[in-house]
Amino acid sequence: MSLYGASVEYGLHCLLYLVDPPPGVTPSSRDLAEFQGVSPSYVAKLFTQLEKAGLVASFEGTSGGYQLARPADEMTVLDVADALEGGKPLFQCREVRDRCVLGSATSASRRGVCAIHAVMLEGERRMREALAETTLADIAAEVAGKQPPRLVAERKRWFERRALERRSTTRRGHPNEDA
Repeated sequence: MSLYGASVEYGLHCLLYLVDPPPGVTPSSRDLAEFQGVSPSYVAKLFTQLEKAGLVASFEGTSGGYQLARPADEMTVLDVADALEGGKPLFQCREVRDRCVLGSATSASRRGVCAIHAVMLEGERRMREALAETTLADIAAEVAGKQPPRLVAERKRWFERRALERRSTTRRGHPNEDA
């Protein structure tokens, strides 16, 4: 069982492509989806949540698309996870101890936070702390260190071509796609 859904992974991948886009290019959600082989409607929903959380800004028109709403070194993995997962707790205590067959004889052991819940709360606190210490810029730097320059150039050219295609489609009288 995963703690966070796929939305966090896809959201982070999409945001990484916005860290250093080609000059003058604001990738659309459709571009980002197609680049990764993901449903465009799914990515559009992610970007609605990311925009609502103030992590991305959208632009309409022939050059429309998305860009980061603040610098990558000011956006943490926790910001993204909370935007896409709603800050839900990672563990839900079911207070199993309240259903003990011995009932009132165990009342002393039921005082305070359940010991199991306390451990899980501490684990969640540490994990959230680690996610809050890691920025999108940190991840982008690590990824950049692993990618050959040729791959980075190919990615940038791909997004540049998509932006040009969107502009030329609009000029021919076809409606522009949403950001």
